[in-house]
Amino acid sequence: MEKKKLRLIISGGGTGGHIFPAISIAKALQDINPDVELLFVGAKGRMEMEKVPAAGYNIVGLPVVGLQRKLTIKNISFPFKLIKSLRMASKIINDFNPHVVIGVGGYASGPILKIAQRKNIPTVIQEQNSYAGITNRLLGKKADAICVAYNNMDKYFPKNKIVLTGNPIRQGLENIDSKIEEGRDFFGIPAGNKVVLVVGGSLGARTINESLWGSIEKIATNKNITLIWQTGKYYYNELKNRLQDKGFENIKLFDFIQRMDMAFAASNLVVSRAGACTISELCLVGRPTILVPSPNVAEDHQTKNANALAQINATILVHDKDAPAILTDKIIETLEDDGALKMLATNIKTMALPNAASDIAKIVLNLSVT
Repeated sequence: MEKKKLRLIISGGGTGGHIFPAISIAKALQDINPDVELLFVGAKGRMEMEKVPAAGYNIVGLPVVGLQRKLTIKNISFPFKLIKSLRMASKIINDFNPHVVIGVGGYASGPILKIAQRKNIPTVIQEQNSYAGITNRLLGKKADAICVAYNNMDKYFPKNKIVLTGNPIRQGLENIDSKIEEGRDFFGIPAGNKVVLVVGGSLGARTINESLWGSIEKIATNKNITLIWQTGKYYYNELKNRLQDKGFENIKLFDFIQRMDMAFAASNLVVSRAGACTISELCLVGRPTILVPSPNVAEDHQTKNANALAQINATILVHDKDAPAILTDKIIETLEDDGALKMLATNIKTMALPNAASDIAKIVLNLSVT
């Protein structure tokens, strides 16, 4: 008997934290059913319009924009772009005729899921954070399944629709412990040195970068520590110029690290923002972490994500406003405390859900045949 040709829409984006999970779900769907027909729907001008085609998938862009939380002239165009996006979403649904629509978060997912629900097409929401955004909360009332990464999400969604799957992550981060020596060789780490990996996302994090720079001599003069520092593209040239004549041999500067598997493998401690997918990766690789949540995100969800880990001693939480004064000292103190490193690694590993993409794909495919 010939398999039914499944047509699925994956919608959302805006940041890598939405896009990379979406691509992971798409690949998991194809692993189970190679003949599945996939269409992505994103927001015009945002990162997904570049990253999704680069991964080999078709994408359609909507003119939808986010509603600004402060008074700004940008909000004048919001209702008009939303109405246009809803009309375009209706045409996309009619033309593509999907069996299921998946929303991975970000305002681009709103119009397409709303229209799908109006037309009684099954919808799946993937909520990445411990604090659900307003779009997902509204759509969750009529969604068929809501895939979450944290416990106690029934305060936002109907309990009978929630499935704890975790967040899909990029491929290649499995079995990191088997790559420790390879990772240390990759970055040229001296024997016996402890490694701190500092990442602020692909664009960078000003607070983390400036906090490190403000007391960089404390690390540079400690020959038992190697710093692998991903500055982000916005800050790389400035920091490279600052470091140029310093002769700090134990600081390895990058704008972006392509081989994050090697970086995680080599590290004894990771300093990072607290985006949902970043945390999911850290849980999987089981590395001790210091999280510095960005305060400049919707509903301060990064702080809530970090708190969820800090409450079970699975991370050290440093608030953005405190980072300039204490971050570097906290890094050195933690690296020198083997007991703390072991406890943090053990506790964060308990939160890993390594099969998230395939588990979500199975939920989607089950809905497609009901």
